[in-house]
Amino acid sequence: MKKILVPTDFSDTAEHALKIAAQLAKKHDSEIYLLHMLELPLQLIDPVGGGSSQNLPESIFFMKLAHQRFAKLMARPFLKDIKVHETVMFHQAFEGIMEVSQEYKCDMIVMGSHGASGFKEMFIGSNTEKVVRTSTIPVLVIKNEHENFEVENFIFATDADINSKKTLEAAYDFSKLTESKFHILFINTPNNFITSTEVRERIENFVQDTTVKDYKIHIYNDVSVEKGILNFALKKEKTLIGIGTHGHKGLAHFFNGSISEDLVNHAKMPVVTFKIV
Repeated sequence: MKKILVPTDFSDTAEHALKIAAQLAKKHDSEIYLLHMLELPLQLIDPVGGGSSQNLPESIFFMKLAHQRFAKLMARPFLKDIKVHETVMFHQAFEGIMEVSQEYKCDMIVMGSHGASGFKEMFIGSNTEKVVRTSTIPVLVIKNEHENFEVENFIFATDADINSKKTLEAAYDFSKLTESKFHILFINTPNNFITSTEVRERIENFVQDTTVKDYKIHIYNDVSVEKGILNFALKKEKTLIGIGTHGHKGLAHFFNGSISEDLVNHAKMPVVTFKIV
């Protein structure tokens, strides 16, 4: 993990995410790409194509203001001795994040979230959902401030689809980066109930021929997948929830609809997502 992308709107929540990224960067000798999107009207961004030249000074003003806010942020003690790249773009938030992550070949995105409303300024509407669901690299979503980001239990919630072995390995590798215990969690619901024996057989087949070696299997019964994941996670200390996503196709099998967005919105602990390939 050499390059970490951190989108920021300079809010407290975004700074919480940056603090986590800084801790990870120091631990793994990584660089941080700090990104701010200026979502300005088209006529301010492109005076030639959509407006007049008199609008150009206004766009320059917003750019300078962003750089001033960057300067204050870069002076934070927790960023000391970390290589941080300052990036400001005139772009829509979602498209800009994806573009920068690909351009600089980032290994992970760390971003903050207020919960159901997403980022107060930057991630409005479905931007958080889009980033989580479509990113080809892991997305770590942070809700609260963590002075010390310590993960004791990494809970990977899955339906054990054998076509998702690469995602399982990616989650396992991430648990090793955080030096945490790896838990494979299967949620049984009334509408999709299977026996514990069947679940264990499915998970053993899922793990077979992968790099996953040290793990614990958990089968938890609840009224829904989301509630099951959250209720189980509350029983563990210093927990990080991991989940796989299919991108535009939604989540595999019982991870359909808005389960990834629901987890990101409702979980009080950090959530990390992995693209199913």
